[in-house]
Amino acid sequence: MPTRCPCPSGSADPAAADGPGVLSGNLKRLVNITLDERTIARRNPDIEHERAVAIYDLLQENYFAPKGDFSGPFNLRLSLEENRLVFEIHSETDEPLDKVALPLTSLRKLVKDYFTVCESYYQAIKVASPSKIEAIDMGRRGLHDEGSEILRKRLAGKIEIDSNTARRLFTLICVLHIKG
Repeated sequence: MPTRCPCPSGSADPAAADGPGVLSGNLKRLVNITLDERTIARRNPDIEHERAVAIYDLLQENYFAPKGDFSGPFNLRLSLEENRLVFEIHSETDEPLDKVALPLTSLRKLVKDYFTVCESYYQAIKVASPSKIEAIDMGRRGLHDEGSEILRKRLAGKIEIDSNTARRLFTLICVLHIKG
């Protein structure tokens, strides 16, 4: 089953980030993320730590702009409902603003493949040559990039996010798929 993976939170080149990024005082950003504990089960302490790190990284730098006449910053509540990842968007004062449901089927196989490559990566760092480790790492990063692009496309027209935010959200989605 999937285990911890060295998910790259940002782009390989921070200067290559697209989108507005996050500047001090930017209102198009997330300031809080909570997970619906009724639908997203708690797991062992190591996995809970990974979840906390993924959320922390996402909150440190993000661009999040729901479509509509909404003013941020925003709180986000994630839950799972009928095989969908649900984004419940609230104002900073926790007033409900919008709800976006994203089917998980488009990401499920990719997440599985991503964890398979992560397992190969952890095995390789124990015994493989640096060139073999680098090749596996490039594959892992490629899958992570693909996942974040799929996420951006699925959210298009509903929530605008930049590449780094998509990468961090994909990391969080991966962590939510860890069994333990």
